[in-house]
Amino acid sequence: MFSDEYFMKMALQEAETALEKDEVPIGCVIVSHNRVIAKAHNLTETLNDVTAHAEMQAITAAANFLGGKYLQNCTLYVTLEPCVMCCGALNWAQISKVVIGARDEQRGFINKNLTLHPKTEMITGIMEHDCSAIVKEFFKSKR
Repeated sequence: MFSDEYFMKMALQEAETALEKDEVPIGCVIVSHNRVIAKAHNLTETLNDVTAHAEMQAITAAANFLGGKYLQNCTLYVTLEPCVMCCGALNWAQISKVVIGARDEQRGFINKNLTLHPKTEMITGIMEHDCSAIVKEFFKSKR
């Protein structure tokens, strides 16, 4: 069986791809039965679309792969805590598990007192240092 760290490393590779495109480096993968069914990264600048977050891109790709809108029996691995918009989408998708690398104290959904679907399991802090560092370095380079 694969570990959460194994899949988070894949999400970090997606974040690196975003970084290469000068996008906010957030990456995401969705896994079903230990098989990656979707990989994505932020594309808000590339697509000129504020909704083109890594999670939204991955949710769409996974739903297309599965042929349905619900992501039950799926796990989303994301390098940075989802925002309110992405939390809502994950809730509607009824995803089974969300694994978060680093928390986003300012824009993340947790401090906004929002929750995922009642049946969704959530884990935070997987490879937290690596997931946090890539975002911090990106914004440091912009200042």
